[in-house]
Amino acid sequence: MTDNQAPSNEAQKADKKDYSATLNLPKTDFPMRAGLPKREPGWLQRWEDMDLYNQLREESKDREKFTLHDGPPYANGNIHIGHSLNKVLKDIIVRSKQMMGYNAAYVPGWDCHGLPIEWKIEEMYRAKGKNKDEVPVNEFRKECREFADHWVGVQREEFKRLGVTGDWENPYITMSYDAEAQIARELMKFATSGQLYRGSKPVMWSVVERTALAEAEIEYHDYESDAIWVKFPIKAAGGTGDQETLVEQLLDAAVTIWTTTPWTIPCNRAISFSNAISYGLYEVTEAPEDNWVTVGEKLVLADALAADVFAKSRVEGFKKVADVPADVLATIECEHPLNGHADAYTHTIPLLDGDHVTDDAGTGFVHTAPGHGRDDFEIWMTNARDLEARGIDPSIPFCVDDAGQYTKDAPGFPDVRIIDDKGKKGKANQAVITELSARGNMVARGRVKHQYPHSWRSKKPIIFRNTPQWFVYMDRDIEGAQADTLRTRSMNAIEQTKFVPEIGKNRLRAMVEGRPDWVLSRQRTWGVPICVFANADGEVLKDDEVNQRIADAFEKEGADAWFEEGAKERFLGNKYNAEDWDQVMDILDVWFDSGSTHSFVLEKREHHKSPANVYLEGSDQHRGWFQSSLLESCGTRGRAPYETVITHGFTMAEDGRKMSKSIGNTIAPQDIIKQYGADILRLWVASVDYWEDHRIGDTIIKTSVDAYRKMRNTLRFLLGSLAHFDEGEKVVAADMPELEQYLLHRIALLDKEVRDAYNNYDFKRVFSTLFNFMTVDLSAFYFDIRKDALYCDPKSSITRKSSLTVLNTLYECLTAWLAPIMTFTMEEVWLERNPEDGSSVHKRQFPTIPADWQNDDLASKWAKIRKVRRVVTGALEIERREKRIGSSLESAPDIYVADADLYVALHGQDAAEIAITSQANVLQAEGPAEAFRLDEVPGVSVVPKMAEGKKCERSWKVLPEVGTDEEYPDVTLRDAQALRELAGA
Repeated sequence: MTDNQAPSNEAQKADKKDYSATLNLPKTDFPMRAGLPKREPGWLQRWEDMDLYNQLREESKDREKFTLHDGPPYANGNIHIGHSLNKVLKDIIVRSKQMMGYNAAYVPGWDCHGLPIEWKIEEMYRAKGKNKDEVPVNEFRKECREFADHWVGVQREEFKRLGVTGDWENPYITMSYDAEAQIARELMKFATSGQLYRGSKPVMWSVVERTALAEAEIEYHDYESDAIWVKFPIKAAGGTGDQETLVEQLLDAAVTIWTTTPWTIPCNRAISFSNAISYGLYEVTEAPEDNWVTVGEKLVLADALAADVFAKSRVEGFKKVADVPADVLATIECEHPLNGHADAYTHTIPLLDGDHVTDDAGTGFVHTAPGHGRDDFEIWMTNARDLEARGIDPSIPFCVDDAGQYTKDAPGFPDVRIIDDKGKKGKANQAVITELSARGNMVARGRVKHQYPHSWRSKKPIIFRNTPQWFVYMDRDIEGAQADTLRTRSMNAIEQTKFVPEIGKNRLRAMVEGRPDWVLSRQRTWGVPICVFANADGEVLKDDEVNQRIADAFEKEGADAWFEEGAKERFLGNKYNAEDWDQVMDILDVWFDSGSTHSFVLEKREHHKSPANVYLEGSDQHRGWFQSSLLESCGTRGRAPYETVITHGFTMAEDGRKMSKSIGNTIAPQDIIKQYGADILRLWVASVDYWEDHRIGDTIIKTSVDAYRKMRNTLRFLLGSLAHFDEGEKVVAADMPELEQYLLHRIALLDKEVRDAYNNYDFKRVFSTLFNFMTVDLSAFYFDIRKDALYCDPKSSITRKSSLTVLNTLYECLTAWLAPIMTFTMEEVWLERNPEDGSSVHKRQFPTIPADWQNDDLASKWAKIRKVRRVVTGALEIERREKRIGSSLESAPDIYVADADLYVALHGQDAAEIAITSQANVLQAEGPAEAFRLDEVPGVSVVPKMAEGKKCERSWKVLPEVGTDEEYPDVTLRDAQALRELAGA
């Protein structure tokens, strides 16, 4: 090669030095692939081995208590996605409060009594040909207890796998002896204060399950009912002198009712009307010969509904004969439409004025069977004295037994059932219709599809049935205190409670405002008994010594003691004659069990307080646990057991439909954890608007996976960069470059935003705020700009030291802020730098952020700088796409800034550093027409140009200064200084 020949490409490559070893590139063992399904169980075991939960209790024992009381799930199967959402939400609250300086203990609990478990054991019996009635009560109860205990164990492990922290070794369980004893004591408080009574009212009754049901045990489904219009012949009416003609006409007419429960007609005792509705006497003028309603018949109907009734009854012509005023209606007495059937139904049917009657549908008259409807019962009881004065027996018949079969109080229908054991319609409706037709009292029939109450367990329709039950008064003054009723106490407590979201207050208020007396009794076997004694009149024995004996026995032996041979004599003692008292054998409503949990968790557990700060459950619990807890606590303590009620919606399938095994659209949390890990499920929980109904499915979970991946990569960069951090090189905020001071400002604002969102239980805001910060502010902005300084600056560089100081602060903050959500991953990130025994991110508190980090003026300035940067980035993206440049470092754009405010903000800044170019030229002018612009950033335009100079072999910047350093001629002056410092070290 001669002197004037250029060196070959091979020679050039050989002369180039490899500077990669001189760069401060990220170094970390933190893997890009998380491997959560395999690694998470290891962290769970670590927390268990170090007894993390109890360490937290000991370390925070002197702090203010924060108590979230766990609503007990039912112990009868694997957890589902709704359980997961519920438990993770609770865990996020508990962990965030712990890290904000509270002693936030969490005691998980289980509801273990009641029908679903009993039903499972009965199914096993039937499969084996066993008869439950032939098995001793406590033997059956023992099998129920073992069944519940098994599922408590299964669910405990499933909840722990979600990463939920809690006192898993000492949960509360409603079937534990101490819990059963306390539930009994709470019941006795109602009995002693006179709030418990034995009464007879229509209750929702499951024929399939043979028990009364509470509101919370009911769900509504579409159901097709038989609808009939029925004539009640008028036999008596009264009126003033000018109404004589009307009265005479009425005696040849019939009042017409409409009902969707034909089977209740034998139980009819009255007809209700409204004085706010106008009624008329109508005569049929034209009808088919074979019609139920014939020409000349007269019917009394609401004027607004007459035409509809006649259309339903195939009447072709009719006329209004007269108005029938309310004062006349109130005097009318009718025959029962089954009068004479089985030589029965001869009683008088009065007309009663009721507010519940409308003219929206039907006939304007409501068939009233006081044993089978709440409104029917209320109006009958309200008029009881007047009825008795008129010679009408006010007693309520028991027309239907527990098997849904007519009794002797419904004569003429032997062996006829309303609903059979499988929940199917019996023959009652048709039997009644046949008899009504035979007596000429049918007007029309049809079918109606409507929402009808079903048992939420058997999914079968229920009936309303009058039975003797044990109730708690809603509207009787408690211990004689005027206007101090359970309803008024509860309504006042609702007003003093915070609801999240606020609509929850309206829902609970409406339910409590309109609810009937609380039915406590269930005709079952498994549960805490209504452990009282009553005399023949239903009066409850109030004796503290007897009550104490019962509670003490339950504490030692469990509620089984009530069913042992000789229990009656044992508890009554020598003070009472056992023959004078009935031992009540009904079982308590399980909602009373769970409603009492505050008394043996909040008031008994060391790290808890009462009332609880928070109750959190699904929106269905406004009629369930929220309400039963409120009623129980108000009835015994005069206040709510909670300060705040948080409600979450239901988890729907991805297409918005309700999840159903029959449809095949359920998502099992176990499957998500197995494929992706629990942190992905937790991230999904934190990202949804849980206050409303929300969705989950493969696509949605993959969105969470993608979000997790981006956040993990941000954290990985932090860890890798901090491998070069030296605590002794920390820089105070005032000495940092503006960009770092701006990041500290962002951290200060984030601290306030994150704390506020956690305190307001707005976890979606926590997630979105931190996700956007990590992916937009950090990865796409700050990291992008500072990679050059972090990798290439000399060790002495104040920029590099400041950036590492900020990264260390980010690490401290992000690992804490995200720990309540990404429980496992934040532990992994924390342990990467703090691997010593006993260390855990969950033992930390949220970092304290100096107030002077917040600098609103600086933030406003950098918001403007970032606007300009967006335009430059947009211009360079086109250059890359068109392959005019490969890297932004090949560029030296002209940046035209016509907007004065933006120019002032950019003045004095290293525009090339901010734009990640090798050079940049900022001009205060309007750019040429061909310059790149963004509509959303007026006053800024960019003309991309190629950078001039040589490429630095270490940082790849293109600058004219490359080659001017004699010792390191192939790098920039900055890089040369870094290399000298490395050589000196």
